[in-house]
Order: sequence, then C-alpha cells, then structure tokens
Amino acid sequence: MNVGRARWSVTAVFFVNGCLVSTYLSRIPSLKAEHQLTEAQLGIVLTLFGAAALVSMQFVGGLVARVGSRRLIRIALAILPVLLAGVGLARNVLQLGAAVLLMGLVHGAVDVAMNAHAVTVERLRGRPILSGCHAAWSVSAVLTSLLSAAATRADVGLGTQFVIVAAVLLVAGQVVTRGLLPPGADQTDRVTRSRWTSGWTRPVLIFGAMGFVVMMGEAAVISWSGVLLHESRGADLATAGLAFTAFTAFQTVGRLIGDRLTERYGAAALFRSCALVAVIGLAVVVAVPLWPVSIAGFALVGLGGSVLLPLIFSAIGRTGEAATAVSRLTTFTYAGVLIGPAIVGWFAAAVGLIWTFTGLLPLLIGVAANSRLMAARSVTPQVAATR
Repeated sequence: MNVGRARWSVTAVFFVNGCLVSTYLSRIPSLKAEHQLTEAQLGIVLTLFGAAALVSMQFVGGLVARVGSRRLIRIALAILPVLLAGVGLARNVLQLGAAVLLMGLVHGAVDVAMNAHAVTVERLRGRPILSGCHAAWSVSAVLTSLLSAAATRADVGLGTQFVIVAAVLLVAGQVVTRGLLPPGADQTDRVTRSRWTSGWTRPVLIFGAMGFVVMMGEAAVISWSGVLLHESRGADLATAGLAFTAFTAFQTVGRLIGDRLTERYGAAALFRSCALVAVIGLAVVVAVPLWPVSIAGFALVGLGGSVLLPLIFSAIGRTGEAATAVSRLTTFTYAGVLIGPAIVGWFAAAVGLIWTFTGLLPLLIGVAANSRLMAARSVTPQVAATR
C-alpha cells in the first residue's frame, strides 16, 4: 500500500468535504430568504442537519469495521454532492428539510470515516498528518465562503450554484479517493464493535470531554465574537466581523504548520503550549476593553486552538479500535459545535457576554492540564511507507 499517496488523498477528502458542507452553510441566509423562513423554521432546519449527523455518527464506527473507511468515504462523496444539489433545488420547506436531513446523515458518516482513515494513515506512516487534514478543511471553508459571496453578489441562484458545485465535487471526490488505503487497512472481522453502545471507554470519555470544550469554545468564538466586539467593545458592525476573520486566518496558519511542529517538539509539548496561547488570547479578549486588542486576542485563540482538535483525534485513534474511538469522539466534538452557541447565549443573558467568555478560561486551562495524555500515545511507525 502507498501510504505517502494515501496521506495526500485523505487530505484532499477533507478539502472536498469542506467545500460541500461550507457551500451549504455559507448560503444559509439566502436559503432563509428564498424560502421565506421564520427564525423558528430556520432553527428547525439547522437542527435537522446537526441532529442527523449526530445520529449517523453512532453507527459509522461499526460500518468502518465491517467494510473499511475507503468504501464508506467513496460512497458518501458520491451521495453528498447529489444531496447538496437537492438542497439548492428544493421548492418548499418540506423538500428543504428532507434534503438537509439526508445531507446531515451522510455528512456525519463521512466526517467520522475520513478522520478514522487519517488516523490509520498517520499510524502507518509514523508521522503526524491530522493537523494538515484539518487545515485543508479550514482552507476549503474560506475559499467556499468567498465563492458564495461572489455568487450572491452576481445574483446566481441557489439551485444554479449548488448544482454546479455538486457536479464539480462529485467528480473531484471520486478522483481524490483513488489513492486512499485499501479497505483492509482499517477493516476488522470483529463485528461486535458495530453496536452503537460499544466504545464508550474511559479514554474516549476523557478525550471526548476535552474535544467538547475545544469545539464549544470555537463555536462560541465563531457565533459570538462579533457580537462581543460590537456590543461590549464599541466596534461598528463592519469592524466587528474582523474578529471571526482573525480567528479563522490564524487557525488556518496554525494547522498548516501543526504537523511539522508536532514532529519537532512532540505532541504533548505542542498541545500544552498551544492551549496556553489560546488561554492567553481569551484572557486578553475579556480583560482589555479595546476592540483592536480584542481582535488580536481572538487571533491568538485561533492560533493556539488550531492544533488541539487534530492532536486529540490523533491520540484517540491509539486507544483502541480507531474507527469506533473516532466515532465516539466526533459525537462529543459535534455536540460542542451544536450546543456551544446556545450555552453562551443562555449565560450571556444571565451574567453578560464578557463574564460568559471569562467562564471559558478555566475550561481551557483544564484542557491544557491534560496535555500529558498526548505523550502517552505518540505516533510510532508500524510499517514501511512508500513515499
């Protein structure tokens, strides 16, 4: 098996998946306007996507164990573009809800499968790759948001854009997956692992809690950083959006160099240092009442937090059956993404947004304190890789 080729292939899978999902997410305002959805109706549609993804994640580990992640990824990347086109071509709320529900189910499957495949490639290659994979997803999200913004300004219809993007990515998905590892790389005959109740081990719960905190914090920054700058730091609406821009840009930079830093300094040292950088950045945001300083603080949060989730995925893949462990971890991280903004909103209504962000500090410090867990599960070569 060509592990070197598989490394670039699975990285490309992350990119294609990011393009598909981000195309949908970046046009949500247009979906709301075209279908004349109320806030409540839009909330239901968004919940359908997230809830469906969470449900499918419970069973993907078992499917990977039975058929291998390669097959699942190839099938999912053939279906997901068709469902994206279906979202764009939906003619009423019921059709939209059904398309979004199915898209969430398939997205949940490919999310787990591609992370499980990346963990397997990393193990066989003997060198870290998870940070680069997640960087590819981040880059795809930025590029897709820019493309969607241009399409919106040019009055390109949702159906037209989604069908064109789907057609391109349908072909791209089948091309890039040719280099993935064969099914036997992460396939197993131990079918008992397919039960959704299995795999909830102590390491999974610990790493899951860490992943939940990381993703809850990320979701909080994405959803509420602009509001904080505008309402608590006096920035105008245009300037307030720079908080998210700074966070995303520095997160992408950190992920692009994360694998090299992991090789040089080790997973535990890098995890601890980056977590502390994120803590410092968040402390700057809540302590200094100046919007330019807050933007710099959010940039530090993005830079520090950039490698935390990839390193957690890398570690969890070595606690047992990789696919099952990754499936359970993804449940925690996705839950953090879904409920993080709501939790921040509830606490902000009670104690204010600044104090709510302050409350995230001890949680991030707790994540940093567990950095030693990364060292116990460092990457070790398993087979000779063809590069």
